[in-house]
Amino acid sequence: MNGIRTFHDRDGTARLVCFPHAGGNARAFSALSAALPDDIEVHVVQYPGRHERRGEPCAEGIEDLAAEAAAALAGYDDRPLFLLGQSMGALVAFETARRLRGRAAVTRLFASAARPPSEDWGEPDLDALADERIVGELRRLGGVPEPVLNEPELVDEALRQLRADVRALRRYRCADGAAVTAPLTVVVGSGDPKNSVSQMRDWAQHTTGGHVVETLQGGHFALTERTAEAAALLTRYVRADIGERAVDGERAGGAAPADLVREILVAGVDGRRPPLSTDLTALEEAARTKLAPDAFAYVAGTAGSGDTGRANRAAFARRRLVPRMLRGAVHRDLTVRLAGQLLPAPVLLAPVAAQTVVHPEGELATARAAAEVGLPFVLSTFSGHSLEEVAGQSGRTPRWFQLYLPSDRAVAESLVRRAEAGGYTALVVTVDASYLGFRPMELDNAYSPFLRGAGIANFTTDPAFRAGLPDGADPVAMVRRWAEISIDPAIRWDALAWLLELTDLPVFVKGILHPDDARMAVECGAHGLVVSNHGGRQLDGSTAALDALPAVRTAVAGRVPVLLDSGVRSGTDVVKALALGADAVLVGRPYVYGLGLSGQRGVEHVLRCLLADLDLALALTGCASLADITPDLITDERFRPSLAK
Repeated sequence: MNGIRTFHDRDGTARLVCFPHAGGNARAFSALSAALPDDIEVHVVQYPGRHERRGEPCAEGIEDLAAEAAAALAGYDDRPLFLLGQSMGALVAFETARRLRGRAAVTRLFASAARPPSEDWGEPDLDALADERIVGELRRLGGVPEPVLNEPELVDEALRQLRADVRALRRYRCADGAAVTAPLTVVVGSGDPKNSVSQMRDWAQHTTGGHVVETLQGGHFALTERTAEAAALLTRYVRADIGERAVDGERAGGAAPADLVREILVAGVDGRRPPLSTDLTALEEAARTKLAPDAFAYVAGTAGSGDTGRANRAAFARRRLVPRMLRGAVHRDLTVRLAGQLLPAPVLLAPVAAQTVVHPEGELATARAAAEVGLPFVLSTFSGHSLEEVAGQSGRTPRWFQLYLPSDRAVAESLVRRAEAGGYTALVVTVDASYLGFRPMELDNAYSPFLRGAGIANFTTDPAFRAGLPDGADPVAMVRRWAEISIDPAIRWDALAWLLELTDLPVFVKGILHPDDARMAVECGAHGLVVSNHGGRQLDGSTAALDALPAVRTAVAGRVPVLLDSGVRSGTDVVKALALGADAVLVGRPYVYGLGLSGQRGVEHVLRCLLADLDLALALTGCASLADITPDLITDERFRPSLAK
C-alpha cells in the first residue's frame, strides 16, 4: 500500500500504525516493531520525500500527511486499529484519527514526546539556522545515529527532510474544539529536554474517550530507544483494549465471574477449600482473631455507638429482591462505563487509608489484586505507600486517586499533578471528613496510625510538603507538619471550583447524603458523586447511605453518574444499590479484611467472591445486563410489594 511500510510479516489480532517524527522515516520504528509480540501487526507510515519516496516532494502541511494516511488506512477496518505518533508524528496521527471517522474506527491513539495539538510548539525557523547549529540540537535530542551525523551527504539529506517537516509543523493550526473519540495514551520520556509531564495534561481536551499519561525512562526518543519497555507498555494497552471490544457478558477468552462456584466445588473433590470464607460478612470476625488489636480497631471501628454503621447494613437487609423468571439471562454483561473507561463490573475498591497497619505491603498488594481481577482501585491520600509506588503495581487497570484537600494549596496542587503524571484517571474528593469522627474503638486504644508515621507516604514523598519542613526535619517533625495541613477544616464549595480549574481529570465528590448538596456539587462542575457516610466512621446517627441514594439520584436527574459506598458486603447488595439509582458501588472493609488475613491473595478472594455473587444475582433475577436492573426489582419490607401487571 502506498506510503505504508511493514518490517515484520504477522497476522495479528490488532494493527498498530506508526507515524515518524520530524525528519524521521519509517525505519525509526523497525526495532520497536521487532520487540512487539506476534499478535500486534505493525505498519509504519513513510512520509513523501524520503527513502523509496525520495522522488516525491515533501508534504507542505500536517493536514496533507494526515489526509494521505487516512486514505491509505480507510480499508483497515477488519481488526482493531491503533495509531502511534512520535513527536510531530503524534500530530499527524491525531489528524489522521479525526479523518478516519466513519471509515475505520481507531481503538486508541498513542502520542509520544508531543505537546497537545492546541499548543504552540515554538519550533524555530530552521531555514534561518546554520547546519551546524541544527546538527548540535540533533545530538542533544538523540534519535539520529552518530555515524549519520558524521557523513556530510547523509547530514545534507537529513537536514533537507527535517527543514521541510518543521516548515509543515510551523504552519499547523489545530482547529478549535478538535478532538478524537478514541481513548488517548500520552507517553513522555522522564528526561525529555523538550517536553514534561505537566505539559501533557492539555491533551485531555482533544479526546472524549479519556486520557492517561505514561512515563518511560529516557529522553525525547525513549519510545524508539527503550524498545523493550515501550513494547511492554504498548502491548498492555492494546491487549486490554482488545479485551474490552470483545466483552459480551465476559472477557474474551475468560471465565464468567460465576464460574468461581464451579472452580471451588471441583477443587473440593481433591480436598482443597477456599483460603477464606466466601461469606464476606464473616471476614470481620476472622480478622478480629488475627490482626493486632490496634489494627483491627482502626479498620472495624465506627463513630459513637456504631448506630450509623448498623443502619447501613439494615438498609440493605430491609430491601428485598423480587426476581423475574424465564428471562433467559444465560450470558450477563456486567460492564459499565465510568469516567470515560469501560469497567468489567460496577464495583470499585474504596479508598481506605493506612493499609500497611494490616499488612506490610498494604496498598501495593491491594493494587496488584485489583489489577488481577480488573477492578479500579481508588487510592487514599493517606496511603502507606506513595501514589507512584502504587501506580507501578496497578498495571493497565484504571486507578483513581482520592483526595483530602490539604489546607496548604501548594501541597494539594502537587498531589494532583503527581496523580495526573502517575496515570490516575479520576479524582475522588472526600468532603465528609473535615474533622475525624469520634471513634471509641480507636480512642479506647489511644491509637492513630498517622501519628505513628503510617499512612502519610504521599506527604513525606511530596516536594511541596517537604519544602515546608525545616532543614533536617526528623519523622516527628514530618508527622507534626502532616497533622497541621493534611485536611482543611474550613473547606467550602469554592475549594471544589478551585480544584476543577486546576485539573482536567474527572472529579467525583464523595460524602454526599443531602440532595441539595448533590445539586450544589453538580452546579460547581463535579463529574460524579459518591453517596456515602464514610462507612459509619464520621457522624453517628446519620442516615444510611442506601436510604439517601434515591433522593440524590432524583436531585441530579441523570446529569452525572452516582456511586454509593458504606455497607456493601455482597453481590445482592450491589444489585439493590443499582436498582435504587447507583451506577456503581465502592467496597471497603471486606477487601481490607482479606488483605489482613491473606495479603494480595486475600484481596483477590474477596473481589472474586463479590463478582461471582453479583453475576449470579443478575442471573437469578432475570437480568442480562445492568440496564435490566430497575427499581421494580426490589421492595421495601416496610411496604407491600408493588404487583405490576
